[in-house]
Amino acid sequence: MPLACWSSARYTFALPDGHRFPIAKYALLRDAVLASGVATVHDPARAPREAVLRAHDLTYVAALESGTLPPAAQRRLGFPWSSALVERSYHAVGGTMAAATAALAHGVAMNLAGGTHHAFADRGEGFCVFNDVVIAYRALRASAQVRRAVIIDLDVHQGNGTHALCAADPDVVTFSMHGGRNYPFVKVPGTRDIELVDGTTDADYLAALERELPTVVREARADVAFYLAGADPHEGDALGRLKLTFEGLARRDAFVLETCRAIGVPVCVVIAGGYGRDLRDTVRVHLTTAQIAASFL
Repeated sequence: MPLACWSSARYTFALPDGHRFPIAKYALLRDAVLASGVATVHDPARAPREAVLRAHDLTYVAALESGTLPPAAQRRLGFPWSSALVERSYHAVGGTMAAATAALAHGVAMNLAGGTHHAFADRGEGFCVFNDVVIAYRALRASAQVRRAVIIDLDVHQGNGTHALCAADPDVVTFSMHGGRNYPFVKVPGTRDIELVDGTTDADYLAALERELPTVVREARADVAFYLAGADPHEGDALGRLKLTFEGLARRDAFVLETCRAIGVPVCVVIAGGYGRDLRDTVRVHLTTAQIAASFL
């Protein structure tokens, strides 16, 4: 059985020359996953506005839709406003919503986008417009498909928006391993945060993950897990500041999925960040994540 994946790559948007957000990686990843033969790739539906409003304030959503975000808000977001940006953001959320539903049915599924964990209720920042994972979780809970969730965030940057959105929710457990001196420079505490020093290598990273994650997942008693499988801990990442190899990241992915399967928690995988100096390295990391996820079906 192939892995069910969703890709919003066709919903692209224009960026200024030299912009550091790697918008091209999404189409490259979609094509690589299709060529690998491990997955079916679907075009996500546009997320319903009412689903987005379960996580985000109406004032923010309305300003985004109408193109009236103030210049300071656009700078904080990191993107110039366009209608294409709005459409992509809604469809990327739709991909995570679809993958989460499929994960409940099949044990694991993947959005070849998502993991936009710097989006807060009232704002976007750090290239994150909507918080797709929180939206998808709340949609599942609203339809009584799940009650509890664990969010395993292994992007190199702490998911400050996710932590803020989930801070008052006793049914969500968050686990984050991230660069202690990396963005965001003011962290929002989660359930369990592991701060890593610059230059952390495979051995120390995997030792911390293996020491901490099983207890978190077991005690979460979750009905679904969301796994943010960031490529940016890779040693070739321009923004990551860690030193994980391709092999180390593959071992990371396998350990997360093994841990969840051992406890019987279905996993929705999203790709989160990746800013390789060579974009092919980022795509390779994300592709390997999809291949490993497919092996858990």
